[in-house]
Amino acid sequence: MNHNDLEKKVLGLTGELLREKGHIAFVDLFMKLGYLDQKEYEAWRHGRIPYLEKAIKINLGKISFIMKAVTRNSRNGKLRESFTAYRSWGKAPKTELRFSKTGDPAIEKAYATHFLLPVKPPREQTRVEQADE
Repeated sequence: MNHNDLEKKVLGLTGELLREKGHIAFVDLFMKLGYLDQKEYEAWRHGRIPYLEKAIKINLGKISFIMKAVTRNSRNGKLRESFTAYRSWGKAPKTELRFSKTGDPAIEKAYATHFLLPVKPPREQTRVEQADE
């Protein structure tokens, strides 16, 4: 799949995620794309896989392309960025999970950023005043 086709597919799925969940998370997107199995995601969340990239079934170049496209389009669409801490599941003490082999803080932050629908300002209530006749 070339980059144009991949970007179209990704943008369609991000719209689905926004409708379904109200936000875009890269882990959800990679699962919807079929690049990350639910079973492997859960193994990572339980600490049995050292970093998420190991479980994603595409190369780092495509992962980077997808993440950049989503980030660019989310910013252009005025979505809010929200950092989400990913901690391990299970009975053991909760530990911060890694997304990348290198553990680079910028890469980790990029993976953990969710894109949320903008907050709508409260509607101003208008009163319809009727004049006494």
